[in-house]
Amino acid sequence: MSKIGFDNDKYLKMQSEHILERVDSFGGKLYLEFGGKLFDDYHASRVLPGFQPDSKLKMLLKIKDKAEIVIAICADDIEKNKKRGDLGITYDLDVMRLIDTFRGFGLYVGSVVLTRSRGQRSAEVFKSKLESMGVKVYRHYPIENYPSDVSLIVSDEGFGKNDYINTTRPVVVVTAPGPGSGKMATCLSQLYHEHKRGVNAGYAKFETFPIWNIPLKHPVNLAYEAATADLSDVNMIDPFHLQAYGETTVNYNRDIEIFPVLSTMFEKIYGESRYKSPTDMGVNMAGNCIVDDAVCCEASTQEIIRRWYTAKCGLKKGTSEISEVQKLNVLMNELSITNNDRPCVLPAIVIEAETGDPACAILLSDGHVCSGKTKALMGASCAAMLNALKYLAGIDDSTELISANIIEPIQKLKTEHLGSSNHLLHLDQILIALSICAVTNPTAALALEQLDKLRGAQAHSTVILSNEDEATFRKLGIDVTCEPKYETEKLYHG
Repeated sequence: MSKIGFDNDKYLKMQSEHILERVDSFGGKLYLEFGGKLFDDYHASRVLPGFQPDSKLKMLLKIKDKAEIVIAICADDIEKNKKRGDLGITYDLDVMRLIDTFRGFGLYVGSVVLTRSRGQRSAEVFKSKLESMGVKVYRHYPIENYPSDVSLIVSDEGFGKNDYINTTRPVVVVTAPGPGSGKMATCLSQLYHEHKRGVNAGYAKFETFPIWNIPLKHPVNLAYEAATADLSDVNMIDPFHLQAYGETTVNYNRDIEIFPVLSTMFEKIYGESRYKSPTDMGVNMAGNCIVDDAVCCEASTQEIIRRWYTAKCGLKKGTSEISEVQKLNVLMNELSITNNDRPCVLPAIVIEAETGDPACAILLSDGHVCSGKTKALMGASCAAMLNALKYLAGIDDSTELISANIIEPIQKLKTEHLGSSNHLLHLDQILIALSICAVTNPTAALALEQLDKLRGAQAHSTVILSNEDEATFRKLGIDVTCEPKYETEKLYHG
């Protein structure tokens, strides 16, 4: 069983209580900017073992009768068909996915706000589509010289031009499909409008990382820098907090850079700023719930290596910049780690060296490594997966779980009828074949029952995997990395 470094139950209780305390401190109305993901937060669960990917969602459910959700999406992102890197869907589709998910958990989604709205055609079409489905949609507009021209911003010609978002509950959670969607500006605009209406509303920020009350160079905080290498975020000591309280805390560059502007905005809206630092604005309690620092440190170093591999492969694919890799190299040097410190890397590389063909290795939660080599009927990932299932089920390694009589007709279907140039089955296809065999073969059924035990496993491939295989590893809860090279020298890798 994997080691636990984070007390999730303590976190849920402490975090929900702290947010409600912040609501009360403002007189009963709080706009809460939610950074990161409200659910499926797998980065947090990787670097804080014990943190559940849906912890933020569960925390909100504890106060769901007091909370409503506003989803911000930048109109420019709709126009550009911007996509989420992890899901491969556009931001506008993700807004609808988020609404469905929140509603499915009984959370109230009050509205959607189009930020930086300039009448973009695609954004207006999306607005009409949401309204036809009964979703309230508001527009917020670009403000010249935002965020520097505070006098213009905090005026009827700035925030005053934005639509006022009607909200009915004391906690208004402002979230988004991704970074740069305008969450903070949405909150500040609402504060301006609420103040004009005589409502004493407040603002707070809820971001899990960086964790403010652990050291600047703690591996958990460095892992956050690794995760945001493409954004050039840098963790920093909060100078405003240090000056105000003589206390060292950690924040990140963007919040520190914009804080003087935010403070001035608060002063113009309220007459004073109750926050003396960016750290003051936060409500994150994650640092108080780390129960085994060593476990979290090790998990975070592994995450940094995983991010390094992702960036290296992205560079090969043309989806990453060299600056990302360089940033990750610096972080790895700071911690004196290399890619070989990922335990599943060397076993895969050794097998490839021995066979001359792509190989794959899977590190299970008990520390055992199951490897797989390329075969005539299946690729290395499939072979490693079947070997892992046999190991977990206590099945002899020589046992054949899927006969050639099952695999060969599927290969024929792929190549002769569906036009695939690759006769080898993808990982999801081999698992479907295994499930078919399980109907009549008790040994195959026993192997199939082990799939849930793979969650949290680590895998490494000596070549860049297909999108299908990467997606299957992800769905099974396996963190996979690849050497930054393709199996062939082709220019197109579909």
